[in-house]
Amino acid sequence: MTDIAGLSIAILGGTGDQGKGLARRFAAAGHQVLIGSRSADRAVAAADELGVGGGENAWVAARADVVIVAVPYEGHREILEALKDVLAGKIVVDCVNPLGFDKQGAFPLEVPEGSAAQQAAAVLPDSTVVAAFHHVSAVLLLDPEVGEMDLDVLVLGDDRQATDLVQALAARIPGMRGVYAGRLRNARQIEALTANLISINRRYKAHAGFRVTDV
Repeated sequence: MTDIAGLSIAILGGTGDQGKGLARRFAAAGHQVLIGSRSADRAVAAADELGVGGGENAWVAARADVVIVAVPYEGHREILEALKDVLAGKIVVDCVNPLGFDKQGAFPLEVPEGSAAQQAAAVLPDSTVVAAFHHVSAVLLLDPEVGEMDLDVLVLGDDRQATDLVQALAARIPGMRGVYAGRLRNARQIEALTANLISINRRYKAHAGFRVTDV
């Protein structure tokens, strides 16, 4: 997969704002993008809005080089278990944030495996799991007036070629940069940091992201 520009991308949970936003940006960068959902009808409706392909999760996953998981955490394990065979041999990019919400705001949930990304790796032993795209504003991704995304994407994984590829994919979106941030065992704090970012955005009425300095 040396030709990054030619990679096809499936987004599981692509009918949600984050999934649709990533689909929009990758399609604009010239990638073949497929939006997946448990409901083929919902996937096709969301895909039609963006001028990309759509279908049931297993159908799109089978037809893509790289699969991005953007499903709600509540259904994360169940969805991946059902797709274990079709995802075998593929790079799976998990951007799921296990969060809860109460009157005090967002807070990280405990995950038995340590993080959603580690859970994905445990469920998908024949796939190469990379954690990335946790801190990207869906509002900005979907906004046609926003030409560039001013942020770094923290990329974690245990396979150097896979993390390099995902870093390169992040850079396909104007203004975005992929930064290697450690092995998959360190994904817990990256996912949890999303709760802090939500607090920042609520206080300052912003759509803030992160930048890593001196890199």
